[in-house]
Amino acid sequence: MTADKRGLFFGDMKTINSIRSMQRKARELCRRHTIALVPTMGYLHEGHLSLVKKARKAADVVVATIFVNPTQFGPGEDFQRYPRDQKGDRALLRDAGADYLFMPDAQQMYPDDYQSYVETEQLSQTLEGAFRPGHFRGVTTVVSKLFNAVRPDVAVFGQKDFQQAVVLKRLVKDLDYPIKLIIAPTRREQDGLAMSSRNAYLGPGQRREAVCLYRGLRRARTLFAEGVTSAARLKKAVRKEILEVCPTAEIQYISFNDFHTLQPRIKVDRDTVCSVAAMVYDVRLIDNMRLG
Repeated sequence: MTADKRGLFFGDMKTINSIRSMQRKARELCRRHTIALVPTMGYLHEGHLSLVKKARKAADVVVATIFVNPTQFGPGEDFQRYPRDQKGDRALLRDAGADYLFMPDAQQMYPDDYQSYVETEQLSQTLEGAFRPGHFRGVTTVVSKLFNAVRPDVAVFGQKDFQQAVVLKRLVKDLDYPIKLIIAPTRREQDGLAMSSRNAYLGPGQRREAVCLYRGLRRARTLFAEGVTSAARLKKAVRKEILEVCPTAEIQYISFNDFHTLQPRIKVDRDTVCSVAAMVYDVRLIDNMRLG
C-alpha cells in the first residue's frame, strides 16, 4: 500500500460499526479533508461501485455505508430475504477505492425506544410512495441519520431510483444540509436491464424477460424523438412493449413526470422522465428514462 496526496492509504479500508465512532472519525477527517458519502444496502454490483468511483473524484475521503434499512420496507416486502454478502461487499468497496465502510446494525440505528422520523410530504406520495406507503419516510430518515453520522460534503446516489433522488434533493434543501448531491446515471447490463441487487432473484429465463421495462422505456424515447408528445399515447406504447417481451408482467405504473419537480405531464417534453414499476415473476423491478 502507498500513501496518496491526501496522506491516506489506498486499499487500506477501515470498517466502523458504531454511530459514535463514525461521528468521531468524521469530526477528525473534516478538519483537513472533504468527505463523500455513498449509501448502499449492500449486495453490491457495478452500479454501486460506479458511485464509489464517482465519489473518489468528488472528495478527499470516501465513506461507503452498508445498511439494510428496515424502515423503508413495508409489510410483506423482502426485508428478510434481501440478498446480503458482507464479505464480498467489503472486498469490492476496498478495490473500488472506499476509505471507510460504515456498517451499523439495526439496534444502533433504531434502538428499542426510537421515535423520530423525517418525511418529505408531497413528493413522497406518488409513484413509489403510492405503492409502498411509508417507504420514503424510511429512506429520508435513514439518510438523515447517515448524514449526521458521516458529515459528508458530497453524497452520491444513482438515477435508477429517480423519485428517491428528487425526494433527497428536497430533503437537503429543506433541512439546510450543507451537502452537494451527485446523481449518477443508471448503470445497465449489456442488454439494457438496470443493475439492481434484486436481479439476483431472477432465474435465467426470467432474467431474459426482465429487460421488458428497458424495452418499454426505449420505445417511449423513440416515439418522442419522432414527435409524439402525448403522455397517454406513449403510455399505451410502453405497456404494449413491456407485455410483448414479458406477457406475465404485472405493471404497477407507467408515469410521465417532470425531471425536477415530479409533476405529472399530460404533454411531455425533453425534461420529462418516464418511470415504470412492474412485478416480473414475483420480483418487483423499477426503471426510468429521461425522454430528452
